[in-house]
Amino acid sequence: MQRFHAFRAHLVDGKVDSRVEQIDLDALSPGEVVIRAVWSDINYKDALAMTGVGKIMRRFPLVGGIDVAGTVHASCDDRFTSGEEVLVTGHGLGEDHDGGYAEYARVPGDWVIPLPPGMDLRSAMALGTAGLTAGLAVDSMETNGQVPGLGPIAVTGATGGVGSLAIDMLAGLGYEVTAVTGKREASAYLRELGATEIIWRDELEMGSRPLEKGLWGGAVDSLGGEFLGWLTRTLRPGGNVASIGLASSVELHMTVLPFILRGVNLLGINSVFVSRERRQRIWRRLTTDLGPRHLERIVTRTVDLDGLPDVLAEYLRGEVTGRTLVRLGE
Repeated sequence: MQRFHAFRAHLVDGKVDSRVEQIDLDALSPGEVVIRAVWSDINYKDALAMTGVGKIMRRFPLVGGIDVAGTVHASCDDRFTSGEEVLVTGHGLGEDHDGGYAEYARVPGDWVIPLPPGMDLRSAMALGTAGLTAGLAVDSMETNGQVPGLGPIAVTGATGGVGSLAIDMLAGLGYEVTAVTGKREASAYLRELGATEIIWRDELEMGSRPLEKGLWGGAVDSLGGEFLGWLTRTLRPGGNVASIGLASSVELHMTVLPFILRGVNLLGINSVFVSRERRQRIWRRLTTDLGPRHLERIVTRTVDLDGLPDVLAEYLRGEVTGRTLVRLGE
């Protein structure tokens, strides 16, 4: 096979140095399935990893990108045939296994998900880990009794990938959704996705009591820290908050009172290590009842590998709205 392009991170003098370079298949991590990559995407985790701001990568050099979609180029796993359209998210891609920011990816067969009927490769990466995470959050909340009648759902980090998709999914399921954001310029965008109310983060009155007035039937939180603590204090009885991120802080200060007096549930969402059965079930739901109605509106930009450094920096500065696709092939 001829050499191909990859966006790969190196550790140089203790610092992460990421750049586009040419490599060959032998440079990739082992696996039974070789994928000719067509699309990837950018997640906040990718920005942390490829810039070295977060200690995500566990070996170097390493191709970044936690998601990839494309066609099977070659397979030693008889579940997959040449030309079949597939996707891979999580499983350590871009952490300790070469990821999706390359024209080819090589992965274990158990990680590979056939493209769900009714979905194309571009849409798969418009969703990507963000869509899977939002889907897992909604699915977990429903499993714990979430219904529209419990009250509105608060979504923090509302303009991010997971937040945008969660708003769209929840509104489509009949929930009243309140977006919590610091981006006043995104008001029209959030209402277009289905938010019925918007709360500005800098005007938020969190209070300090162990229990505050019950405001929310549930919540999807990508911030952590004081925001997640506030959500637990303001959930109504029986409500669920799905914790999916730490953009504000990894710290969490709270009491047990919301849990024992209001029976609320704090649900941890991990999209990296999800059983194959559940992963496939959520991807099927992403083509049916959880399918976002405004996916093309949520995709705000498409870049090539050469454009990654500038865009990753924007993610770290909190300047990105919606989803960014990475074009790898035809």
